[in-house]
Amino acid sequence: MTIEQTDQPAPEAPTGLRERKKQRTRDALLRAALELFTTQGYERTTVDEIADAVDVSQRTFFRYFANKEEVAFAVQDVVDSYYATALRARPPQESPFEAMRNAVLQSWDSIGQAIEDLVPVDLYLRTCRLIESSPALFAVHLRRWAEMEEKIAQLIAEREGLDVHTDPRPRVAVAAFTGVMRVTEQLWGRGQDVSVTAMRELTVRHLDQIGPALAGNWRTTDAHGA
Repeated sequence: MTIEQTDQPAPEAPTGLRERKKQRTRDALLRAALELFTTQGYERTTVDEIADAVDVSQRTFFRYFANKEEVAFAVQDVVDSYYATALRARPPQESPFEAMRNAVLQSWDSIGQAIEDLVPVDLYLRTCRLIESSPALFAVHLRRWAEMEEKIAQLIAEREGLDVHTDPRPRVAVAAFTGVMRVTEQLWGRGQDVSVTAMRELTVRHLDQIGPALAGNWRTTDAHGA
């Protein structure tokens, strides 16, 4: 298709402006929702309150999010996608555990800016704690963990040239890995320090114990291998 030259502005300019405006509205709704969730509670917050906080209609809210659940996990969707991308990019010579570990640590080292582009990192971390403490959100969180485990297992199987449906190793390895991640997430959520640094340190400390915990003799060695 050819585009005739005229003296009128190119059609891409207003389209781009509209898209940026839509993105600003979505970001504003996201931030307002998470602020309300973390200050007055997820269950007590209504869609009308979120829309009112941004001075838009309820109808506008539903143009961007299907429901409160979707907005509550919107930033986590970005984080999960970021991790999956990092895992795909790991060198093929790394073992499955090495690839998963290095991908998650790489993500914690650089995901801050991606989160900050959407909401303040502190707001995201407070939302993580809210999810852990809210029965409704925690149930969704567990379901999402199961879905993410399956996705990672398929990625690992592809890396290793295996069929995830006939070879149990990818799912077993991922189950062990994500189990450790769940433990660290819970410990982080109960702690006083809710920074990204604290989460990373907990992650490293517990991932370091996967090998000893599965293969070591606990009666003759301590958690540091002594």
